[in-house]
Amino acid sequence: MPRLRWNLLNWPNSLFLIGTLLIALTGVPLYLCFYGLDWFQVALFFAYFIATGLSITLGYHRLFTHLTFKARWPVRLMTLIFGAAAFENSVLAWAADHRKHHKFVDHDEDPYNISKGFFHAHIGWMLFDVSAPSLEGVQDLQRDRLVRWQHQYYLPIAILTCFVLPALLGLLWGGWTAALGAFLIAGVARVVFVNHMTFFINSWSHTWGRRPYSSRCSARDNGLLAWFTFGEGYHNFHHAFQHDYRNGVKPWHFDPTKWCIWLLHKIGLARQLRWVPEETILLAEIAEQQEQLAARLKVASVPMSDSLHRMLQAAQERLEQASAQWEQRKNAYRLAAEAKMEASRHKLAELQRECGEATDRLRAAIREWWKTYRMAQVQLA
Repeated sequence: MPRLRWNLLNWPNSLFLIGTLLIALTGVPLYLCFYGLDWFQVALFFAYFIATGLSITLGYHRLFTHLTFKARWPVRLMTLIFGAAAFENSVLAWAADHRKHHKFVDHDEDPYNISKGFFHAHIGWMLFDVSAPSLEGVQDLQRDRLVRWQHQYYLPIAILTCFVLPALLGLLWGGWTAALGAFLIAGVARVVFVNHMTFFINSWSHTWGRRPYSSRCSARDNGLLAWFTFGEGYHNFHHAFQHDYRNGVKPWHFDPTKWCIWLLHKIGLARQLRWVPEETILLAEIAEQQEQLAARLKVASVPMSDSLHRMLQAAQERLEQASAQWEQRKNAYRLAAEAKMEASRHKLAELQRECGEATDRLRAAIREWWKTYRMAQVQLA
């Protein structure tokens, strides 16, 4: 057991994170024992849990850090206020750490590097980091007036929104006992839940789950965790396509943050949603399966038959050819549309038609590759 070096302990972070946890584990049960629980306390807890949780996932993460969409000022303001109430630092500091995580994932420069252990990635990096906070890599956010305001007044905003406002609502509802309950349940207990919801993305989602899109880093998709993190559990996809406003891209994926962004777009509060074409996602899945198949073939006790090997090679060649043609047609149409070049409507329609035909050929090649791949799996089983 390594000796604890007290001079390396980040006292503000440690006192807050450990103190709120202890109060939640002791104060909340005592309050429930003496005063019970009514619907107001439950409703306030969940309202605050949703407001602050979504402010982190939708606001801090997908809007400000990864710029996956643009939002009008009411959305930005509300996510900054209730994001502060999650007590995870200002959005400038949060985004700086998270962008660094993506840039250096699984390496020493990664703030919550899972290679240093589950505890470090989950909470240890905050308890034992006494280095001066760095705002490197967030110059674009510093140009946002609301972001600068939240960073300057982060602590009073956080205290007032996280603890004072729930207590005042409780006081108006049922006097000082209700105020105490709101402070403990919607304030302290809720902030513990939201904190560890975020922390599990750094620890759990880099430890357990599948890597269907890329095995080049430790990030994993975990459908169970998505239910507790507003859809953030599909972390392997997120690391492969970090500028997509979605994390859960399959129809069965639970991603309420994605649905909220889509709804904001429909009512005019969000625009310029960024997403990756389905074909690009499928090609990433195929590339990952190809690597896994190659690894299995190296250790397989029974080699693949020559006929199946030729089928797989032919399917791969057709896929590469169809993919190259699709990229070429797609880029030609995109450049023509973006540049608004002087071309007849007939020419643009022709480019669009060619792009559609290339997409159809690519999808057919993808289906053929998967069919051949499943045949190879059966033979190697």
